[in-house]
Amino acid sequence: MRLIENRTFEGERPLFKISDIHIEDSEFLPGESAIKESSNVHVSRCRFSSKYPFWHNKNIEIKDSYFSEGSRAAIWYTNGVVMNNCKVDAPKIFRDASNINIVKTIMDTNATLWDCYNVSIFDSEFKGNYLLLHGNNIEINNFRLDGDYSFQHVKQGVIRNSMILSKDALWNTEDITVYDSILEGEYLGWYSKNLRLVNCKIIGTQPLCYAENLILENCEMINTDLSFEYTTVQAEIINTLDSVKNPISGVIKAEGIKTLVLDDPELNLSNLQIITNAKIESL
Repeated sequence: MRLIENRTFEGERPLFKISDIHIEDSEFLPGESAIKESSNVHVSRCRFSSKYPFWHNKNIEIKDSYFSEGSRAAIWYTNGVVMNNCKVDAPKIFRDASNINIVKTIMDTNATLWDCYNVSIFDSEFKGNYLLLHGNNIEINNFRLDGDYSFQHVKQGVIRNSMILSKDALWNTEDITVYDSILEGEYLGWYSKNLRLVNCKIIGTQPLCYAENLILENCEMINTDLSFEYTTVQAEIINTLDSVKNPISGVIKAEGIKTLVLDDPELNLSNLQIITNAKIESL
């Protein structure tokens, strides 16, 4: 593999269709499409200020590097990306890409990882809205997110040991399981299908409504009023819930429920079982 080091690149397509190359300690100044239609490119200790640096590529490894705000839409239409120990301040860094592995990376970016599949994120921190819209097959571990509208329309995935601070997270998802995590924000998991939360702490108003086949195992719910509206649910909650409103069917087992709202006459309550250790006030 050929080595390029201590270089400065600018303008349009300075390394177009380059392959089998290792780029070290270099800077990509303002320009466009620096490394496009390329393959087997390893980058270490580089700084990117140019737009669209990695488009239509295969097998890209980026380590110990920085993407400034000017390096917008950096990695699109690319298959096979490893990003390790990087810092990102660029918007929309990933789009329509696949087989992505992000490790020990800090991102401050909006609208990233849209329409991407086979995505793993480990030991990383993200800040920004609309993460992983329409993603498919995701694996996340030891992750912190501070940003709204995350994981919407994602299909298939596992999230572990993470903190998700996000309004409208996990909307319209299918076949997602979350283990040992904190999920804080309004309106969690609406319109989801086969969402499973295990050993999780859920914080925020009106969570888990209009969900289908929702499963909660050994979870804690804090400040979660009007939960489970029009949801089919199997829930085991270890604390007392503030309120539950009009679940469609299933079993809700909790330490207690402060207020149970069952005011829709069209619901068949014979399909619902609620088990608590305390008296429930019904409305």
